[in-house]
Amino acid sequence: MTSTFFVSLFVFCLLGVGGLALYYGLYGSHRVLEERFNDLAVRIRASQGVFDDDDQDENFGRVLFKWASAHVPAPDVDTPKGEKLQQTLLQAGFLGSATPHAFVVFRVMAMVGAAALGVVFATVLGKALSMVVLFGVLGALLGFIGPTVILQRRARSRQAAIARQLSDVLDLLVVCVESGLGLDQAILQVAKELEHAHPEISEEFGFVNLELKAGKRRVEALRNLAERTGVDDLKKLVAVLIQADRFGTGVAQSLRAHADFMRIQARQVAEEKAAKLGVKLIFPIFFCILPSLFVVTVGPVAMKIVRELIPMMNNI
Repeated sequence: MTSTFFVSLFVFCLLGVGGLALYYGLYGSHRVLEERFNDLAVRIRASQGVFDDDDQDENFGRVLFKWASAHVPAPDVDTPKGEKLQQTLLQAGFLGSATPHAFVVFRVMAMVGAAALGVVFATVLGKALSMVVLFGVLGALLGFIGPTVILQRRARSRQAAIARQLSDVLDLLVVCVESGLGLDQAILQVAKELEHAHPEISEEFGFVNLELKAGKRRVEALRNLAERTGVDDLKKLVAVLIQADRFGTGVAQSLRAHADFMRIQARQVAEEKAAKLGVKLIFPIFFCILPSLFVVTVGPVAMKIVRELIPMMNNI
């Protein structure tokens, strides 16, 4: 009982520490707008002769991470595995160019730290040498798999959030374009208006606006948006905008037609889920509700038979 409790506590603490380390290690690096403003502020201070002393703000975690970054090689993003990792990081919202290297460094640190915790935990419990090695291997395996699982879950969650927010974005885009704004100004206005309500898609539209200001063509910026998010509905919207820009059709009419199409599609998806609901309820009803009904209906009869009918038959 005590050993099971300590093992559960160890796994819970390990997952908690790993999740917090991943959050604080990588979360700030994907805020592209904040990075641009911070870089601009640094340049302004440098032009005024004011420089930041980075050594005063560094703590032990940052020093250790920098040391590990210098010794762990960066992944090759040109390979299929590196491209997949970079695409997953982009879908999760980590847009920095050094993010794949930072993720690999963090995973190595998580492996070493989890293995060390496993060895220390097994040693404190007084386990045999084989169990100590087993705990270390399990900790290293957990440290290797855990960050990847968390990253993939964050990517799926962010894609689902963008897909849910797309209907509001379409309606607001239609309103902005029909009121006389151009597509670039409409994208910027949508990014500003939805900054607090829908931060994920607002961040993506803000990055599109930054790419347009940097000199990229609108078609290229929209394609980068579709590839960066990996959301099918957003890819369809990007295709509609590119076709409207290429063939010279009205952007407002194209957006309104696409909004109507997405509403019909959402209604069909809801009807499909409602039709599947009866089949999905078979197993919960059969394993959870029917046993309770049997206990409530048949239970009193069975108890009465056991108490009265069986003693009567024994007497006869």
